[in-house]
Formats: sequence, structure tokens, C-alpha cells
Amino acid sequence: MFSAASLLTIILLALLTTGSPVEVTNSPITLPIARRLSALNGTINLLEQDRARAAALRLKGHTLSHGGHGVPIANVATGYYIAVGIGSPPTTYNLIVDTGTANTWIGAKKPYVETSTSVYTGTPVSVVYGSGSAYFSGLEYLDTVTLGSGLTIPRQSFGVAASQSGTFGGADGILGLGPVDLTAGTLTDEPATTIPTVTDNLHSRGTIDREVVSISFEPITGAEGVVNGELTFGGTVRNKHTGPITYTPITTTQPSSLYWGIDQSISYGSATILSSTGIVDVDTTYILIASDAFHQYQSLTGGTPDPPTGLLLISSSQYAALENLNFNIGSVRHFWQPSHPFSNAIYLIVNDIGTPSGRGFDFVNGYPFAERFYCVFDTSRSSIGFAQTSYTDATTN
Repeated sequence: MFSAASLLTIILLALLTTGSPVEVTNSPITLPIARRLSALNGTINLLEQDRARAAALRLKGHTLSHGGHGVPIANVATGYYIAVGIGSPPTTYNLIVDTGTANTWIGAKKPYVETSTSVYTGTPVSVVYGSGSAYFSGLEYLDTVTLGSGLTIPRQSFGVAASQSGTFGGADGILGLGPVDLTAGTLTDEPATTIPTVTDNLHSRGTIDREVVSISFEPITGAEGVVNGELTFGGTVRNKHTGPITYTPITTTQPSSLYWGIDQSISYGSATILSSTGIVDVDTTYILIASDAFHQYQSLTGGTPDPPTGLLLISSSQYAALENLNFNIGSVRHFWQPSHPFSNAIYLIVNDIGTPSGRGFDFVNGYPFAERFYCVFDTSRSSIGFAQTSYTDATTN
């Protein structure tokens, strides 16, 4: 189980400034949903799932050839859920928000309810997650998708699972927010065909002016249901961040370039432990770094592996001596200082990705990163933006 003292040490960002997408002062379309805490299989299992997911994303990448609307989202310990309506009248499905995949599908828990707007294409569709232990396979449908009052997408493609493996955190499926090229190969009979994503269709239909998705998360502080995050389509929301949004281009290094990939160096204090390429992925539970960088990080922090969790455990005195863990992206720096130590066990949530550096996929900035920095995924400009928030100094997850 997660300890309330799970700790992301200190992050310092350096970012490349470019133009900003349109910023709206509020989110006109919202849909309240509750956080679900899902760590029933233990923290060690979550870490194994993260590593398997990273390995699958890396291998999938090598095989490929090619005014805002906001809705609240909820932290579920292994990811974030958003409530999505499908059909007319809509049936509500709780879907995992996933920037590491572009396919949207349902049927993992609640069955699909066909209505007068349902269109069955008869095309098989499938996606594999992790090392193959989690997947869905089913058929493609088109239907009206509702993300909030007045925010509808007619004839949106999605998969309806005929079979799946893995719990998916108890969700009904996945809302894919990754680059559209990730859908190539998922239509069994049309492997070269891509499937327009929810964001693609909002933009092509003129509902949003820019193909931008912004994500605001808040760290977990309790187990009760609470709306603690928001997606914004088409722009950004000023009151969700406290500092300027600065942008860095999508990396050109494969396979990270196929995802929301960036070039980044990481240092602990003044010691650089990694300078490479990786991705930002809000459905990864931890922050993962290449094995050689992780071993340096472990040595520098003095953390010791905790078998029950798989995480590095540090004492209160080691916590007090922690230096900044710096994520350097571009040229503009944002940073925070440590807050107070916890009286209980203290865990570091930076962990080993399972492979050495130099693979073109050497880190994953998971959702603890997005809980501390406002993230803007800008397809229109092939870039990602980051900004400090009121939770940048948070030490719990």
C-alpha cells in the first residue's frame, strides 16, 4: 500500500520558452468525478507494471513506421479517471486518462450500451499494454462521445472490448490522449490506418481552435473521493498554474519521438546523472530513469531498497540532507525547495526503468511529475509546455 509519506524529492525544471496557446480564464464545461484509490496489489506490483509499460512503449515505438473546454479528472493512485458519456442518451464510463496511448476504448468493466447513434464498423481493433499481460481486443464502433455539458463529438471512433486482460485499475477503459500515429497497427485489417483521437476530432470539427490538451493534477492527501484534477481541451486555464508556461519541442530521437517525448538532463545537486531522451506519461505511477542513472541516484541519496514496496527508503536525517533533483528541459529554470520531513517512513518515488541509458527511451516523467507541474500537450506546435502550480512543493502523492 502507498504510505502517505511517499516522496518525490526536489524537482528543478529548465524549460525552453516559445509562444503560448490561447489561455482561458476558466473551464466552461466541467464534469465532476471522484478519485479512486487503487493499490490493492501492493506498491511493488505497481512498480513492476510501470517497468513493463515502459518496456512495451519502447518496443512499440521501434515497430512503428510512422478556447478551451475543461472536465475534472480524479486521481486513482495508479492513474486518473475521467467520466465520459457515450451514446444518445449517453451511458457514463470511467476511463483512464492516458497520454502514452491514442486509442480510446470501453468494456473492461461496464458493457457498451448501443443507442440510435451507434454505428458498428465491424473492424477488429486491439491494443497491448505493458509486457502483454494487459490488453484489449474487440471491435470498432462510432458513436457520440460526450465530455461535458455541450461538449459532444459525433461519430467518434472507439473500441468495444470483446476480451481483455488486466484490471485497468477498475476502470471501464481508456481515453487515449497520445499522438495519433500511435493508433497505427491497432486496426487489425487496416494496419496502416490511423484512428482520429478525441482531440483530433474536436479540432477538425472546429470545437477547439488549437489541438491542445492541458492537464492539471493535484497530489493525493486522503482516500475519500474528491475531484482533484482537470483536463482542458483547446487551451490552458490561468488559475491552474502559478508561473509562466514554457515550451520545449517534441524530441526527434526515436522511439520517444513517437510519444510525448522530450530531451532532458537530470542532476542531483550538482552531479548530472542522466542526459538523454524520454517521455511524459501521466499513466505511469512513478518517475522512472535509466538503470545507471538510478544507481547513481541511490548512491547519492543513501536510499535503501524496501522489499515490501520496491521503492527507496530514507531516514529523516537523510531527508533533511537531500539536495535538489533537477529536471533540466531547455534553458529556463523553475525550481522548489524541500518542505518539512515526515515522521513516518519516507519513500523516494524515483525508480529504475530497467534498462541502461542510450536507448532513446531513458526516462518516464510519470504522474507525480504532472501533479507538480501543469502540463500542456500541444499537437499544433509539436511541443509540450510546463508551468509551476500551487502543488509544485508537494511532498506527498
